[in-house]
Amino acid sequence: MPTFNAADFKVFDLDGFKPRMDEIRTRIRPRLEAIGTRLAPAIAHATGGETFPHVARHARRTVNPPDDTWVAFAPDARGYKKHNHFKVAVSRHCVRFLFEAGPEHADKKRFATAWRKNAPRLGPVLRRVKGLAWFKNEHDEDPAAALGDMSPEVFADLADELTRTREGQLVVGRAVPSTEVTRLTDAECREMAASTFRALAPLYRLR
Repeated sequence: MPTFNAADFKVFDLDGFKPRMDEIRTRIRPRLEAIGTRLAPAIAHATGGETFPHVARHARRTVNPPDDTWVAFAPDARGYKKHNHFKVAVSRHCVRFLFEAGPEHADKKRFATAWRKNAPRLGPVLRRVKGLAWFKNEHDEDPAAALGDMSPEVFADLADELTRTREGQLVVGRAVPSTEVTRLTDAECREMAASTFRALAPLYRLR
């Protein structure tokens, strides 16, 4: 059986906060909870540390319905936003497998320094991984640029995205179109996520 079907993606076409949130809670959230439970051991193995899944609750939203929802994976059972984390995000047209150092990261400057320091080593490896890209914002469906198209200097300069503004973030990963995701079995979808996170594991461990 597929992890997601065509009807799941149409949830994000629904107008109104309550109708869309009701469908996210009843249709999408159980799927993300299952992904979180099944994928966490593979992520823990790839990163060499304990990993906890966190399914988005969208608790701060009361008016505007979300355009995407997700399960995030972090080394802290209490939350993920202050840490480097992985994410499986679902939106209208795709599923994204992402690494993020987000706006609420606890030490952006130190992470940006670590990124620059390690860029000469990590850049050539990640740029060879097919399908990896940089996303300007964690909620964007379309990547801003493929890592494979970046020069070493541009890859290193991505560190600036984290510290340029208060809402700065650094997001890289893979977007898979919904039409492709619906053809994947549950096991194939999880393996695609796990293989992406294995490739990005060195970023997760950067401090």
